[in-house]
Amino acid sequence: MGTSRWVSASMPYLMPRENGQGDAWAADAAVQGRRGTQRIVYAGEAPAPAEVARLFGLPEREPVVVRRRVILLDDQPNELTDTYYPTSIARGTALAGTAKIRGGAVTLLAQLGHVGALVREDVVADMPDEEERKALHTAPGEPVLRLTRLTLDRDDQPIQIDCMVMPGRRQRLRYEIRME
Repeated sequence: MGTSRWVSASMPYLMPRENGQGDAWAADAAVQGRRGTQRIVYAGEAPAPAEVARLFGLPEREPVVVRRRVILLDDQPNELTDTYYPTSIARGTALAGTAKIRGGAVTLLAQLGHVGALVREDVVADMPDEEERKALHTAPGEPVLRLTRLTLDRDDQPIQIDCMVMPGRRQRLRYEIRME
């Protein structure tokens, strides 16, 4: 595998971080000798897309809080991520703003009393739309991976949904499951 391929595991993005720790993306990239940053392009309330509404158990177009980000690896677009939260959890919090959140959103959710207990991820290959293709600098005809991550709390209530789009040729997803 060439150095242009990114290897990612989900676990670091699911656990609250200790006080003083930076964001999981920057730490993940640094371990691989790379520079990981992100740019928040929108944060606030928006109508829930059909799939998000379904996963949250809401009527379609019901307001949710969304944080739209471009994830950069060595200053190049590596992923587009929209993260959604129920308004009952996120309205009026830093999740609805564009400022960086110390320790990341998962840490803030834990501080607000919402800790993930079960995560479901679905990955499909697809063709990007023109906006995604331009944002990710992919070639015409180059597929993307779409990863949808649903995080549920101990009561099986959804607290976060991540919808990610990644260039397929530049990704390798790694899943490690320890059954204890």
